[in-house]
Amino acid sequence: MASRSLWLLAAVMGLMGCAAPAPDTSRPDPFQINQLQQLLPADAILLGEQHDAPEHQRIHRLTVEALAAQHTLAVLALEMASQGQSTETLGADANEDQVRAALAWDNAGWPWTAYGPVVMAAVRAGVPVVGANLPRARLREAMTDSGFDRLLSGPALKAQQQQVRAGHCELLPESQISSMTRIQIARDVAMAQTVLKRAVAGKTVLLLAGGAHVDRSLGVAQHLPPGFKVKAVLLLAEQAPHAIEKIANFDQVWFTQPVPPVDYCANFAAQRATKAAEPVSGKTP
Repeated sequence: MASRSLWLLAAVMGLMGCAAPAPDTSRPDPFQINQLQQLLPADAILLGEQHDAPEHQRIHRLTVEALAAQHTLAVLALEMASQGQSTETLGADANEDQVRAALAWDNAGWPWTAYGPVVMAAVRAGVPVVGANLPRARLREAMTDSGFDRLLSGPALKAQQQQVRAGHCELLPESQISSMTRIQIARDVAMAQTVLKRAVAGKTVLLLAGGAHVDRSLGVAQHLPPGFKVKAVLLLAEQAPHAIEKIANFDQVWFTQPVPPVDYCANFAAQRATKAAEPVSGKTP
């Protein structure tokens, strides 16, 4: 069991690296193993991803397998499923349909082909998988709750608002920035609540979420109590100079191969133009 655990840890770290050739992961590399081991012990590890980077989902799976092999994984918590959804009533032999049903999986938003392997790795290891995100039914309430404005410091709130602007390609009306920022903060709060609720002494909760959610200066960690030992890791599939600015907000940054660029802003602009062109009334002339 120990040798398998070491091999899995080496495999996780073997996926890291940018221009360097992939290392030989057929046997453990003590240096690579140490990079992941440096995060332990931890009450929680927040592992941030770029959602369209398949390599990140592979790293997630290998991390789950490695921690489960060490018997240190308390629970796998997901941004990709809502609070209240859980596989706890399922056995390790549950099939994928049963797991998707238990998590009320939204395949349109989170393709099962990408996230199924990491979820099933936890299930097969007997580790509960739980939803951590804010349920859709609570989104509208969060948008109008000014209490979320006071959960971050002034500079952090402004930075979060700017991320919302940038994330929506600077196309959102300024009147919508506050409400959309509240949703982002509410999601971070929900994930923090889930992490705290699922914490187990001597083990680690692993949260998988987008990189912005695990940013120590703005995200989930802001809503965890002092003394709760949390480590934030960013998986970064880019080599742009501005990426260096992000490193200070994480305990570790694992660089991966860049993914082919997609002009999401062009797509977003096209969607908004189409919606604006639709008739106001749903009635036919």
